[in-house]
Amino acid sequence: MHNPVPLDNEAVRRDDSFLQGVKECIPTLLGYLSIGIAVGVIAKTVGFSMMEIFLMSLLVYAGSAQFIIAGMIASGGSITAIILTVFIVNVRHVLLSAALSPYFKWMTPAKSVLIGSLITDETFGVAINKAAKQKQISERWMHGLNITAYLNWIAATLAGAWLGEWITEPERFGLDFALPAMFIGLLVLQLTSRKKIVKDLLVVGCTVLVLLAASYVVSGSIAVMIATIAAATVGMVIEKWK
Repeated sequence: MHNPVPLDNEAVRRDDSFLQGVKECIPTLLGYLSIGIAVGVIAKTVGFSMMEIFLMSLLVYAGSAQFIIAGMIASGGSITAIILTVFIVNVRHVLLSAALSPYFKWMTPAKSVLIGSLITDETFGVAINKAAKQKQISERWMHGLNITAYLNWIAATLAGAWLGEWITEPERFGLDFALPAMFIGLLVLQLTSRKKIVKDLLVVGCTVLVLLAASYVVSGSIAVMIATIAAATVGMVIEKWK
């Protein structure tokens, strides 16, 4: 197994710099802007203040979680139910961090936590693609990627909160569908870029079947987790099978 090590000065190339991490984050910023604005608008329309929206983006930093928080507060959900639901929906970040952790084994726990706490689905996708090409990820590059996405997200949600002063019915504009639409777009782009359509469609088909079957037995959030684990397992088996 490949064991990444910290890059010394001679090995650090231009494409491993903080600035390059910023540049490679740029293609994902449009997605952050659209989802962030939608989150800000919805949060504002259900009664959040600008400061509350800012703190939620600063401390929670998860589009799906922030949609859930706003929706459940609007419907009168309890704090316990909100915390549990957010945990279940975002526990996938444990898997994302675990997948990237081999590339940062040489780092101290504090530095690892700093990187892991800012990983999103989008930055994970960019990072794992870079790792597949270079077999290594530099700390500087990862900070450039993560911090750019983080600041853009905060700015987008605040912009949405400002727009929320005039948009009283976000559903009329489809803003409540912004998050699933972004993930569908990311999925399509990844499928077309891999050029392994048959294998990928097989994994997608298995995932849908598992999700539908599990949803009859457990809640929707748990069913998504089961389907995610099943998809990862099936994908690994198909990728290894010749």
